[in-house]
Amino acid sequence: MLELRPNCELCDADLPPHSPMAYICSYECTYCKPCVETVLQNVCPTCGGGFTRRPLRPFNNYRDTYKLGLQNNPASQERIHSKWTEQEIKELVQKLKSLLPQER
Repeated sequence: MLELRPNCELCDADLPPHSPMAYICSYECTYCKPCVETVLQNVCPTCGGGFTRRPLRPFNNYRDTYKLGLQNNPASQERIHSKWTEQEIKELVQKLKSLLPQER
């Protein structure tokens, strides 16, 4: 199950569970749309992969036999921050930005 991290790991913008501005890589590194598009240029600074919009978890449980929805599976409250320096991010982005994520 996705953690639904609460913030952009680069600029620390709030990304609540219902935010359409949240983007993740396959390891759940979480960034806001402006950072993904402008700073990171669709290159995850951790794994080098690309990003996709984070799915939205419904608030309510619509199945009697399961405990689903945000009310039963809340989003993470732990704020995560990228461990990479601005220079390290720029170097990786420069190296990989011209390759499609499936080619990396």
